Amino acid sequence: MNDEQLLRYSRHILLPQIGIEGQEIFLRSRALIVGAGGLGSPVALYLASAGVGKLTICDGDTVDLTNLQRQVVHATASIGVNKAVSAQRTLAGINPEIAVTAVEKRLSEDDLMLLAADADVVLDASDNFATRHAINRVCARLKKPLVSGAAVRFDGQVAVFDFRMPDTPCYHCLFPELAEQEDERCATLGVFAPLVGIIGSVQAAEALKLLARVGESLAGRLLLLDGLSMAWRNIRLLKDPACPVCA
Repeated sequence: MNDEQLLRYSRHILLPQIGIEGQEIFLRSRALIVGAGGLGSPVALYLASAGVGKLTICDGDTVDLTNLQRQVVHATASIGVNKAVSAQRTLAGINPEIAVTAVEKRLSEDDLMLLAADADVVLDASDNFATRHAINRVCARLKKPLVSGAAVRFDGQVAVFDFRMPDTPCYHCLFPELAEQEDERCATLGVFAPLVGIIGSVQAAEALKLLARVGESLAGRLLLLDGLSMAWRNIRLLKDPACPVCA
C-alpha cells in the first residue's frame, strides 16, 4: 500500500484482526452486488469506502423520486438515471482508487453465473424471490459465499450461506421456491427508511468478515430485526437433506 492508502484505511489497519494484511485482502477482492436500491446502497457505500478493489453493481431500474427516502447512494440529480450507473458515480467520488462496474439490466441466471464466477463474495440486495433463488442456485453451484438481506415495513433479515462449507444450508432450505410465493415490495407495503440502512450495513460487515476471514459469520444463522421494538432474534438454520439446490 502507498502512503495515501495507509492514511485512508488507517482505522482498519489499527484493528489487530484486520491490520495491513487484511486491508490488502480487501484491495485485492472482488464483490458482486445484485441490486442498487435500499439494501444495495449501504452495501456499496461501505464496501467501496473499505477499499474492496473491484465492485460489480447490477440493477435494471432507474432512480425515482420515491427511492430517495432510503436509497442513500442516489441523489435528486440522479432521478431518471440507471441505479447501477448512479451508484457508480457516487462511489467514484468516495473512493476513486477502486474499480466499479455498472451492469444496467436485470440479470438472467446465465448472467449471474458469469458475474459470480469472477467474485469472491456475492451480496443479494434484490427485492424479489425469483432473483434471490437464482442467485442462491448460482452461488451453490460455484461454491461462492452469499450474503442475503431483505427488509420491508419495519422487519429486516440477514443470512450468510457460505457454500465453501459442506454443511451450510442455502436460501432454498430456508424459503423453498414455490409457484405461489408473493413478493413483499416496498412500493405496496412501505419501508422504514433507516431499516434498509441497518440491514445493508450488516450485509457489508458480513461480506468484509468473510473476505478477511475474521470473527464468526452468520453462516447457518438467520438474523431477524423488529425495527419497531429494535429487538434482534438469532435463529439457527439447518440444511434440508432433500433440498434440490444444496443437498
